[in-house]
Amino acid sequence: MSHKTNNMSEKLKEEIAKELGVYDEVKKPGGWSNVSSKTCGKMVQVAIEIANRSVER
Repeated sequence: MSHKTNNMSEKLKEEIAKELGVYDEVKKPGGWSNVSSKTCGKMVQVAIEIANRSVER
């Protein structure tokens, strides 16, 4: 059985999607399932970079 957790806020996901140019895909029917796994991986990388920058401050 698969258990998914969502630790990234919806607002942050939307901000990163806009930054990566895929926000229009998210707003289409199907939502986040329209975004490729490669792009989702990139979103995680960006989120980690943002977290690291906030820790460094």
